[in-house]
Amino acid sequence: MAALLQQMKEAIIDGDPEKATALAQTALDQDMSPLEALEKGFSQGMAVLGDQFEKGEVFLTELLLAEEAMNAAVEVLKPKIAELKSQTQTRGKVVIGVIQGDVHDIGKNIIKLFLSVSGYEVIDLGRDVPVRKFIETAQKENADIIAASALMTTTMIYMPELIKQLGERGIRDQFKVMVGGAPVVRSWAEEIGSDGYGRTTSEAIAEADRLVE
Repeated sequence: MAALLQQMKEAIIDGDPEKATALAQTALDQDMSPLEALEKGFSQGMAVLGDQFEKGEVFLTELLLAEEAMNAAVEVLKPKIAELKSQTQTRGKVVIGVIQGDVHDIGKNIIKLFLSVSGYEVIDLGRDVPVRKFIETAQKENADIIAASALMTTTMIYMPELIKQLGERGIRDQFKVMVGGAPVVRSWAEEIGSDGYGRTTSEAIAEADRLVE
């Protein structure tokens, strides 16, 4: 299994959709959990590229190719993921999106899948989401958690703005705020006053579980 997971990671780094598709099918054929394939295999490749992108070691072209490969793998795994989802009970409601100014949503999409399978109702706002939309949707949907992601340091500034605006509206205590993404670290997440942070998918789910309990 370790070799297969390593191949998945490499397929994403190489931006190879055909290889990613074949490996995803191999995982299912070998009765590997689709969540394990995503978290310990394919997502590891995205994590490597996310770090390299932030350091300027790779460019947007490589990132887009990796996203294409990741999406190809997810499409193969989706039916099994949906099957797992049908077996879980609802734990809470999450409004999720990529913060304004940022259009890189592969990490958000992976977390969305894991939240859904873990029993959360997820309202996905997509990419380049204004702070106002996060707040208004959370109020409208009576959400438990607002989850915002970013891939670029230049868009991270809107995360503290989200928390600030919740406070200014007098509704900060109505929602738990989670932040994440390649450039986001736990110390910064705590500094801006967020309630939760996840570097990995398993960390993010554990944090969500902690926040709704």
